[in-house]
Amino acid sequence: MISVRGDADAVRGGPSPTGPAGLKEVLVVVHSVVYGQRLRDAHALLDTDPRVRVRFTVAPHTFNRGAAEHVRRLGGTPLPWAEALRGTFDLVLAAGSQSMEQLHGPTVRLPHGAGHIKLSTTGVGAGRTVSGLGPEYVVWQGRLVPVAYALAHEDDRTELGRGCPEALPIASVVGDACYDRIATALPHRERYRAALGLRPDERLVLVCSTWGSGALFTRFDTVLPRLAAELPRRDHRVVLLVHPNVSAAPGARALGPWVRNATGGAVTLLGPQEDWRPLLVAADAVIGDHGSVTLYGTMTRAPILLAEYPHHAVNPRSPGASLARTAPALDPVRPLTVQLDAAARQYRRADHAAIAARISSEPGRFDQRMRRLLYRVLGLGEPAPQAEPRALPLPAPLRPAGGAGARAAGGRTAPMASRQGREAGGHSPGQPSAGGRGGMRVSRTSAAGERSVSRAAREA
Repeated sequence: MISVRGDADAVRGGPSPTGPAGLKEVLVVVHSVVYGQRLRDAHALLDTDPRVRVRFTVAPHTFNRGAAEHVRRLGGTPLPWAEALRGTFDLVLAAGSQSMEQLHGPTVRLPHGAGHIKLSTTGVGAGRTVSGLGPEYVVWQGRLVPVAYALAHEDDRTELGRGCPEALPIASVVGDACYDRIATALPHRERYRAALGLRPDERLVLVCSTWGSGALFTRFDTVLPRLAAELPRRDHRVVLLVHPNVSAAPGARALGPWVRNATGGAVTLLGPQEDWRPLLVAADAVIGDHGSVTLYGTMTRAPILLAEYPHHAVNPRSPGASLARTAPALDPVRPLTVQLDAAARQYRRADHAAIAARISSEPGRFDQRMRRLLYRVLGLGEPAPQAEPRALPLPAPLRPAGGAGARAAGGRTAPMASRQGREAGGHSPGQPSAGGRGGMRVSRTSAAGERSVSRAAREA
């Protein structure tokens, strides 16, 4: 029999430990850069509440290089893991499962990607669960570790019922924060393009890769030279987005010098700490694989070419699998310009919109539903203002194609002080300058017990 972790008092809003001067203590557990990025829109819902203190810790994880830097960029100071293990918290927020059973406090778990596309690396054939939705992700020694699992879509709840039915009582469908913020930004697409320094006649091609076997980056030795040789620099800008796990893996080399050498500076590498969402909003075409960013591309009007798609590793019921049946595959021989033009002609918005609709079944309501869940666990009443999707910050300009500068030296992010200033309350697409008009709200930013590498890789 599966039991729920004994933090029910906090879930009901009953007695629970508090921080200094009666503050509610929230611990945000950052296993990796990606997990931290997925959590930022959730813990931002608590940032302005004077009754709550939000703290961060970096958990043991094979891919946690860069996680402490992510926390510092948010203005936080990571709490040492050993100290986090000794504390008791009113809420623990996480997007991963590794070592979570060691912490003390009711845990709310979020997914760390869109659409639950990938299959778990454990199991064989039909016995493989969907990554993130099997018992190995939420059950520890016969008990459920989280008190709530915040899912994006009703399909995810159905999938959870297949893989771990004992977790259904803790499932709550809240929507997807990235979906909502991208949707809020899309009507203002031209502002994002202008901020990037794109001319109206320039085609922005976003090349995005997930990590692991079957990812696009495993073909970079052939794809990157083609991007440089076949896409004319006079009217194409190519930006490369690589899953942060690729550079965070033990022994990994910096991607920046290799990409520059392979493309002669024709391709801009986005650093692992950079926000990719404004680039996706501005993109005219996407070349991708079975990763989340490619799936979010279905929200835009950009045609998608799939350069790699390992069907054996993909959940056949996922929206990612639907995309693989819809989007054209990248041909290794035909010129890229011909393929991009053909993809644009063949593009059917209704087909992509149907796939995008499977990312979130609560479009525009993540902030409302997630905040309600968090405050229920905290045992506090919600702040009076209604939570609404926030505007994405305007991105920093891209360097000139083939120029000497680099957006992310060595594959790591260049300084972002100006961008963080905008995120903290400067000019945004929805905050008009003098004489302008806008309708969006500005967003705010505010090896003990380590498990095996195999588990880290399974959940990453």
